[in-house]
Amino acid sequence: MDDFTTRTYGTSGLDNRPLFGETSARDRIVNLIVGGLTSLLVLVTVISSFVFPTLPPKPLNIFFTICILMICGAVVVLIYWYRQGDLEPKFRNLIYYSLGSIVMLCICANLYFHDVGK
Repeated sequence: MDDFTTRTYGTSGLDNRPLFGETSARDRIVNLIVGGLTSLLVLVTVISSFVFPTLPPKPLNIFFTICILMICGAVVVLIYWYRQGDLEPKFRNLIYYSLGSIVMLCICANLYFHDVGK
């Protein structure tokens, strides 16, 4: 097994080893794309809940948005723990699954807010 204390990864003597082995540029790009699109969709959902169908917003729309934001809070905590090294790499799949669930909830919420299907 390699001795990680002797590797410098381009730094001068600082221990800058990766958390769970080498991370590729592909993984970072996928994380940025998935996280960015999910964040954008959640932002659109929050704005839509207050604006559509009319002002003042319906209490049910606000409740739906609060539920989505609470789930987002749990996922943010999971991501934070993962980046700190408190979670094993296998939890990355759970984070992706949770982000997929949030995306589907946001799509359902936006369809409901805009009265699609009536």
